Amino acid sequence: MSHKLKEKTLESLAAVLPITLIVLTLSILLVPMELGTMCMFLTGSVMLVIGMGLFQLGSEMSMTPLGEGVGVETSKAKKLSTVLMIAFFMGMIVTIAEPDLQVLAQQVPSIPNAVLIYSVAIGVGLFLAAAMLRIVKKISLSVLLMVLYALLIALSFFVPKAFLPVAFDSGGVTTGPITVPFIMAMGVGMASVRGDKNAADDSFGLVALSSVGPIITVLLLGCFFSPNEAAYHAGDVASVFTTRDVAKVFGLNLPHYAKEVVIAIAPLLAVFVIFQYMTRRFPKRQRKRVLMGFIYTYIGLVLFLCGVNIGFAPVGAQLGQELAKAPYTYLLVPIGMLIGYYIVKAEPAIQVLNHQIQTVTNGAISAKAMNRCLSVGVSVSIGLAMLRVITGIPVQYILIPGYLLALAMSCVVPKIFVGIAFDSGGVASGPMTTTFLLPLGIGACQSLGGDLMTDAFGVVALVALTPLIAVQIMGVAYQIKMRKANKRMALAPVSMSDADEIIELEV
Repeated sequence: MSHKLKEKTLESLAAVLPITLIVLTLSILLVPMELGTMCMFLTGSVMLVIGMGLFQLGSEMSMTPLGEGVGVETSKAKKLSTVLMIAFFMGMIVTIAEPDLQVLAQQVPSIPNAVLIYSVAIGVGLFLAAAMLRIVKKISLSVLLMVLYALLIALSFFVPKAFLPVAFDSGGVTTGPITVPFIMAMGVGMASVRGDKNAADDSFGLVALSSVGPIITVLLLGCFFSPNEAAYHAGDVASVFTTRDVAKVFGLNLPHYAKEVVIAIAPLLAVFVIFQYMTRRFPKRQRKRVLMGFIYTYIGLVLFLCGVNIGFAPVGAQLGQELAKAPYTYLLVPIGMLIGYYIVKAEPAIQVLNHQIQTVTNGAISAKAMNRCLSVGVSVSIGLAMLRVITGIPVQYILIPGYLLALAMSCVVPKIFVGIAFDSGGVASGPMTTTFLLPLGIGACQSLGGDLMTDAFGVVALVALTPLIAVQIMGVAYQIKMRKANKRMALAPVSMSDADEIIELEV
């Protein structure tokens, strides 16, 4: 276990170190920061590394086997209505538990928090049930996505302009560190029972469909609520003078996040207890492993959220405010792209998704290739988001053509890449996006005197869009390589090692 924890912690360090070095470099060259601010940021970075390492290990030990188990047992239900009811119920539970959704609900004015949270949860539940129906009935993911996004785009014309960015952001925040490991594993478990040649392809797409649901339900809410201004405040960096002050600030905030994560984890722990009581699926040794996984997940998520919110978010807002001032205004775009390239690797759910993809595809699509592809996609999205902050380009001018392009590509790329691409879009927009990149955009928007609702919000939506295109481009490249490999193998006999080398995907 200690070896596995060390491996996960080193992975986390490799993910967090680049963004830490970028902020340090910016603080020296462009945006001088007080020593106390940097101490808070560095302490937050350390908590991120430890927290993400523990979370990844805990998720692997608890969320993945539980999700797969629920998927397998659900698929054995004789009545389709039972399968859909379980999917709806599980979708609502994991969504209400998602910390990112709680954060977004507090940022949106004119809508009571409970109304927004339960509306989003119902959306996820309904569309997770739709995703299960797709697996059972073997419905084409591309066709289903085209229908749903056509409905989504049509609805966008009937809601207030200021509400669109929030609605699209809501689809991104619902697929975070709690939701993704469980839903992804549930899809794998559900599809594995089928055992046909398309089972692996159909195991992906649950996160994609679960992300569409909240956007549609929040767009419907927009017909009744009309927020005109943002209520988001990233907060100031705490004033600290000694290392004791730093420890005190984080110590005072830890209980808040400990309570928040208890609320998030408790329903899933209850599901495990009920599920085990009803199915007796896990032997004693695995039960202990799953319970230990829940403990690791809990501690890791507490440290991660505390480090991000207390050490990272205020620094992000401060960076945005200073960089938006002349003569650095347009530097926001390349700097945002650089930050976006590295920050996606620090998203806990991204690592869970990438390792699951590598496992399901037997290494044909490596975690390294996925990381690189998603980094490029998120880099482009943050560049576009910063350009929007500066110029005020309406978010729908980017989102609608972007989704149309992604849907068109879904008709020509291999099926498995369609599911992976649309899953990746939801997963890429996690806690690091909402607590560092969103404050970066908000800080810049405030400095430039822009409208927060129309210009700053929408960052999460753009981060959820570009991976759809980037991963499908990777799918096209994979398809071309496979065709060349097949031609080569048809012309001349090759050894097994040579064949493996030919079809290995490198992006």
